[in-house]
Amino acid sequence: MARVWNFSAGPAALPLEVLEQARSELPDWDGSGMSIMEISHRSKSFLRVAERAEADLRELMGIGDEFAVLFLQGGATLQFALVPMNLSSPGDKVDYLVTGSWSKKAVKEAGVLRSVHVVADGAASSYTDVPDRSAWHLSSDAAYFHYTPNETIGGVEIHAPPEAVRAPIVADMSSTILSRPVDVSRFGMIYAGAQKNIGPAGLTLVIVRRELLERDTSHLPAILRLSAHAKEGSMLNTPPTFAWYIAGLVFAWLKRQGGLAAIGAANQRKAELLYKAIDSSPFYQNPVAPSCRSWMNIPFTLAHPELDVEFLRLAADAGLTNLKGHRSVGGMRASIYNAVPEDAVHALIDFMGDFERKHG
Repeated sequence: MARVWNFSAGPAALPLEVLEQARSELPDWDGSGMSIMEISHRSKSFLRVAERAEADLRELMGIGDEFAVLFLQGGATLQFALVPMNLSSPGDKVDYLVTGSWSKKAVKEAGVLRSVHVVADGAASSYTDVPDRSAWHLSSDAAYFHYTPNETIGGVEIHAPPEAVRAPIVADMSSTILSRPVDVSRFGMIYAGAQKNIGPAGLTLVIVRRELLERDTSHLPAILRLSAHAKEGSMLNTPPTFAWYIAGLVFAWLKRQGGLAAIGAANQRKAELLYKAIDSSPFYQNPVAPSCRSWMNIPFTLAHPELDVEFLRLAADAGLTNLKGHRSVGGMRASIYNAVPEDAVHALIDFMGDFERKHG
């Protein structure tokens, strides 16, 4: 069966090279006579896998020793609760920027635990733009500032860490991590679900300043304490070993591509190609303000929404899959993460042009 071009927003495409390596190693990993899924997470063999993955990630992102790197379960959604639990105390104020669906969910979960102050909300633009920095109202005493650099559903992206934020910056980078270089030193904490640019669903990456883990969180169960996970090297309980292994293969693959500078250039080029095709056509439209368009998730609508079903049917027939937009916004969405090659984008653009000529 031939591989298709997979534009899924997550779980998303993985590099074919990584899948083929995993397939070849699956029955007998490293001459052990067992799969990587069958060995103890505390064995010397798996510890080598874990240590190599962390070392490669630190090299790729330039992560210093002042940060702990954790490989956890629970998805980014669990971090919506663990961030306020671990980085603030009852009675503290926490600042949140709202730019779309995922930042709204983060606010809702944090609000169960803390007094949330929304510094700005993009609702007025229907979350097609980021509120101007001059309109933000930051707290003088916030325990942290949280934002979502890339909104997977709406396709809105903040391309650089916010300036002049005194509180530790916390970022949900689930759909933008590893897509380009980032200055990790600007952040207090970064977290990301793996299922977009890192590996399979079931793994969550957390990069957190060690000094932030010094807070007294003894009132929390150990499994909810980031400091406990850091102390145990992400082995407080059995970690998602297979997802961790695949993530390590992806990190090694990224290094072979030339690192994040090279992958960032490729991602920017892919995004520019698709936006150009959309903007030059009267048949397709992207609703997001050009200054904050996502490189990773590109929504677009057709001039005649009644053609959506036919577009998706014919696209699937052409091997272009998972293009249906999120149920909350409709239309189409092409997610072009690291593992989606430029050939896939060209194939989509060619299909869009052909569809427009026949149905426009």
